Formats: sequence, structure tokens, C-alpha cells
Amino acid sequence: MPKKLVVQKYGGSSVANVERIQRVAQRVVSYAKKGFNLVVVVSALGDTTDELIELADQIDAAPSEREMDMLLSTGEQISVALLAMAINKLKKQAISFTGAQVGIITDTSHTRARIIKINTDRINKELQLGKIVIVAGFQGVTLNQDITTLGRGGSDLTAVALAKELKADSCEIYTDVEGIYTTDPRIEPRAQKIAAITYDEMLEMASLGAQVMQPRSIEVAKKFDVPLHVRSSFSLNSGTMIIKEVKKMEDVVVSGITLNKNEAKITLCGVPDKPGVAVKLFQDLAASGVSVDMIVQNVSHTRQTDISFTTTKIDCGKASKITKKVAQKIGAGEVLIDEDIARVSIVGVGMKSHHGVAAKMFGIMAKNKINIEMISTSDISISCIIKKKYAEMAVKKLHAEFGLNK
Repeated sequence: MPKKLVVQKYGGSSVANVERIQRVAQRVVSYAKKGFNLVVVVSALGDTTDELIELADQIDAAPSEREMDMLLSTGEQISVALLAMAINKLKKQAISFTGAQVGIITDTSHTRARIIKINTDRINKELQLGKIVIVAGFQGVTLNQDITTLGRGGSDLTAVALAKELKADSCEIYTDVEGIYTTDPRIEPRAQKIAAITYDEMLEMASLGAQVMQPRSIEVAKKFDVPLHVRSSFSLNSGTMIIKEVKKMEDVVVSGITLNKNEAKITLCGVPDKPGVAVKLFQDLAASGVSVDMIVQNVSHTRQTDISFTTTKIDCGKASKITKKVAQKIGAGEVLIDEDIARVSIVGVGMKSHHGVAAKMFGIMAKNKINIEMISTSDISISCIIKKKYAEMAVKKLHAEFGLNK
């Protein structure tokens, strides 16, 4: 009977120093001793990626994205080599690879590349030789042999994609928390660990600010039905299963509350109220790789209107320049930038079959004198843009009112 294959992913906090790397090595070896084949995806050590970004910033505030990928990919190369050494020292054979070496082929979108295909021949060959394969997360290579990175949290995507291509029996995502919680435990200590959550809910939570998983990795897991087990690298407790369906999921109206403080709001004032204006703005933003989220356009009573949208703080500078150029071309007014905002969201599959959820959320905001600047909804989420100073209070109040403290 062939050995079962487990893909494990360890985040930066799990391998932040030598002691933690050795602890991860012991866990990996314990699986190998139980008879599992193992492919282990590793992120860069601790804050290495942030430190490399700071180094680049000292050289050039707007460096080439290709060179940024060359730089940032080195972080994972260090961690995979060290983990392989630690496992070898425990008398188990391990071999480390970069994303390029294992054939993770991506498109040419530097800093946010998408995986096109994975050639698993080299991994399978090493597994057949009885080795534990350690793969650098977050990175790949183009057909022209240029190194690319997959965006923040890209190691999650590497692990899920490998699990799918290798037809792994399980995919475990190790982090510094014990699973997915009803909200960030650092904000609300009464947050509860969720035993199981659907792909849809997790994707919504990840997209709206929960920092446990990269949204793109959840999209791939959902598309190919790859069950994920999110758990802590610091304990042996079971974590949260991310799966297709959860029993009684409609009984729980709201599953979680998320908070995102890394957004900015841009408002283009005095926009001529005529066809084609909005498309000009958002086409130019898209062409420059700026990701836009919420969009609100006021109803015109004076043949002029205002358009507000949110984007990430990272893209805010680029987005504001583009918006100002468009404003000049179309004869619009001033461009207002507000980085003092936060997005608070409630998420739950059960919201589909329960009415009055939005009214309850807005009522909680009003009761606590929190002004809502923008609103967006989906089938399973409601998001509000509010001032950042009220954000954590809003999370705590919503968490309690929707019964998540229990």
C-alpha cells in the first residue's frame, strides 16, 4: 500500500529562529516516522521579508518589480536550506528546493504572479527515494527563467497548489495561532476557535482582512476541493478544518468578524455626470495594476457627482496619481485621500437565510455613535468603512451582539 502524502506549510513565525526551525524539524520527522511522505513548504524567517523591503526602500522608494522579486525570493531560500539541515541532523533525509527548481511556472506579473502549472517530476523522484522534500513558498519562475513572487501570503498558495498537483491526502497550514477564530483574539480575547468553516466563509474572511490565510490560496482550495487544516506549530491541538460544507452552517447567522486597517479611500469630486467617465477612471487604475474594492457614486442633482473608492494603502499613492490625472482630463474637481479608515465586516453563510442582519449591524453602529462612510454587501458578508479610531470598538461590539463570545 503506497504511503500517504501530506503537504505541510510553515509560516514565518513558525521558523523565526533556530529553536523554532528545530521544533518544526522534529514535528516533520515525527510524521515521517509514522510512515507519511512529506512535502514541506516554508516561508521566510520571521520578519525577513519586511526587512528586505526596508533595505530596498533605502536604495529606491520605487524599485523595479523584477528586482524586488529577485530580492524577496532569497528569504525563503534561507529558510528551506536551514530546515533541511535540521531534519538531516535528526537522521532523516531531506532536500530543499526553490520554487524554480521544482518547476512552479508562473505568468510574468512580478510581485503578484499567478501559477500557470507545476512540474512535479522532481518532487516525485525525491519522494520515491524516501526523502522529505522542502519547497520555498511564495515564489516561482516564468518561462523566460525570471524569478517571480506570488504576493503576500503566497506560501499558502504554494502549499495548496502542490497539494492539488501531487494529489496529497491532506494539506496542513501551520501558523502561530491554533486555527481560525471568530475574530482576531488580539482585539477580542473572548474570540472562539472555529472547528470547521466553509471555503466560501474563509475566502470572504481572508479577503476582508483576516490574516490567517491568503485569499488566492482559498480560491484554489475551493476550486479543486482541497481540504485544509489550519493549526498551530506551537501545539499538537487540532485546529480549524476548511471544507466544502459544514453541518448546521445555516443555524449560525454570523461566523466571524474581520477588521482591515490597510485600506485608503479616494474621492474624486465634481465629476461630470455623463456616460464613460467612470470607465475612464477604473480602466486606467486597472491598467496600472491597482486593485479597487468598494465603489460608491453619489446620485447627481447638479450634473456633477462624487465617486469614492477604496484601495490598499500600498496602492494608494499610485491610485491617487492616476485619479488626479483623470480628474484633469475630464474636468473634475479635487481628489481627496483618506488613509484614516478601517473596514469592519461580518461574515456568515447563514446570512443568506436570515433577514434583518444588516439592520442589526447598522443599529449596533448607531447605538455606539459610529458613523458609516461606505457600505458593501455580498450573499454572506456586510462591510462598513468607518474611522480607524472606532474600528476595534466596533469589532468588540459586533462580536458580542451576534453571540460570538459564547
